[in-house]
Amino acid sequence: MRFAPTAEQKQFAESLHDLLAGADTPAAVREWGEGRHEPGLKIWRDLADLGVPALLVPERDGGLGASAADLVVAFEVLGYHAVPGPLVESVAVAPRLAPRESLPALASGELLATVASPPLVPYALDADVAGLVLRVRDGGVERARSVAGPVRSVDAARRLFRVRAGEALGDAPGEAFELGLLAVSAQLAGAGRWLLEQASAYARQREQYGRAIGSFQAVKHLLADVATRLELARPLVHGAAVTMTACDVSAAKVAAGEAAYLAARTALQVHGAIGYTAEHDLGLWLTRVRALTGAWGGAAWHRARVLAGLDVRDG
Repeated sequence: MRFAPTAEQKQFAESLHDLLAGADTPAAVREWGEGRHEPGLKIWRDLADLGVPALLVPERDGGLGASAADLVVAFEVLGYHAVPGPLVESVAVAPRLAPRESLPALASGELLATVASPPLVPYALDADVAGLVLRVRDGGVERARSVAGPVRSVDAARRLFRVRAGEALGDAPGEAFELGLLAVSAQLAGAGRWLLEQASAYARQREQYGRAIGSFQAVKHLLADVATRLELARPLVHGAAVTMTACDVSAAKVAAGEAAYLAARTALQVHGAIGYTAEHDLGLWLTRVRALTGAWGGAAWHRARVLAGLDVRDG
């Protein structure tokens, strides 16, 4: 199986990148973490103009009826720019879980949604700003009755809330979880690419002993290892979008998470002490990757699911 983005997907990704490159997302992330949502919501409205919230909403309900592959293309860019908010929940998951009357508002970007699905997704992300809060339990989906929180996350911009179940809305298709997991994996791949680019650029600028540290063989090897891991993970994410099997989606999550985490560690090592400062943007991506690697199930859980999917037995 070989996945290659179409010309339309490449153009869509470029449009998203151009929009977000001028949006000052680091400032919006910092504001979001302090509970001031307007800068982030402004970005959300701009994304809605490009059709991001409408991707998985059926055409009959005002959406684009796009594919999981289109979703991955979008979330790689969103992860690269560390856009705050319940993007996975609103764009990837809610279109499969929300009542039909909510779908046009989701597609237009007027409605933000969030989802809790214990035990792997115990909290609802950004429930204080979402107009639709859902909970998946025992194969069904419910509208949340009340919300308490936030629960502290390693990423200050990920505000997590406890959710109590409420009105039953119907069955919860398993595809909703896979789409959410796929979107998180794409975010990790995009964030890892940003970290690699920043580390590479800094290595060309920072000097020791009169030479740019990027000229040292040890630093080249560190960056090359990251580039290799990211290049190996990306096809798994795109391939999982084509097959949409549990085994492939979990494999993509593990690979993207480990590659992004290596990128984060390497970027911090290359930057040195300045990478630890709160004022440096690097920390926003470091904490985002750290949070997302454990979100929607950790590596151990997903490895076990891959093993089960491969039907590996002793002997």
